[in-house]
Amino acid sequence: MDQSTLALKIARILYDKKALDLTVLHVGHLTVITDYMVIATGRSSLQVKALADDVDEALAMEGISLRAREGTGEGRWIVLDYGTVLVHIFHPEDRQFYHLERLWEDGQNRMALPFMDEESVHA
Repeated sequence: MDQSTLALKIARILYDKKALDLTVLHVGHLTVITDYMVIATGRSSLQVKALADDVDEALAMEGISLRAREGTGEGRWIVLDYGTVLVHIFHPEDRQFYHLERLWEDGQNRMALPFMDEESVHA
């Protein structure tokens, strides 16, 4: 699976599990750390942890290994590292405080989330 497909797959998992404020950014031209960032918000620390678990479980079932996981203790900002894709799942207050999009969005690197367009057509 290519990295953009993986990023969109992760976003879809988060969307299906009711994550808020989903953003996928292509950042490969801005950093050597990763190629894509998926950023989402959970409604509470408990949901933040559950969203991270859901992503990890769904990808593990497809043979996609998690390289590292940080922040699970408090559930305020969990980072899942899949190499070419970093997943950031925030508690609402922390998402607002850190505002990663401000740091990594260049005006042209936000990916469209086609499944969200589908939902608005069917609503």
